[in-house]
Amino acid sequence: MMQDACGSAPIPEAGQSPRCALQAVHATPRSVESYDQFCRIALSLFRFIGAAYATGASDCWEAAYRYADEAPDIADSPLLVARAAALVRILRSGRPCELCFMPPSCRRLSQDEAELMRLLAVARRKQPGELEAIMCQFVPSGAEAAATRAVNALALC
Repeated sequence: MMQDACGSAPIPEAGQSPRCALQAVHATPRSVESYDQFCRIALSLFRFIGAAYATGASDCWEAAYRYADEAPDIADSPLLVARAAALVRILRSGRPCELCFMPPSCRRLSQDEAELMRLLAVARRKQPGELEAIMCQFVPSGAEAAATRAVNALALC
């Protein structure tokens, strides 16, 4: 198996098949089209914010705010950007490596982005205990409570 850029899901080489059902799920290309409009907006914001952290360019922050301002059905775009940034900041702390974000126009998801989208989708379903159960798989120990609050705040924005 080859590893896609930024640790996104493994891609089977020609003639190879995934070894188990879980690997098959992770080997399936993930696309932004499988998420609702709010999640796609949040993903774009994550990507702009990730680019800002990676490059230090203030243009990336401006792009995030401009994108949120132009997004349909967003009542408070500065709050949305702030909540997305808070979540990224919490997730970045204590990790052994940086979060991997694809460029804003990319239709595929990195593994980190797929996990973020999963967390956001679970938070939006509002099932008691479901988010907490999967949060520990993605965030460093000790950051679960803060990350859960941040995901829930973003999901309610």
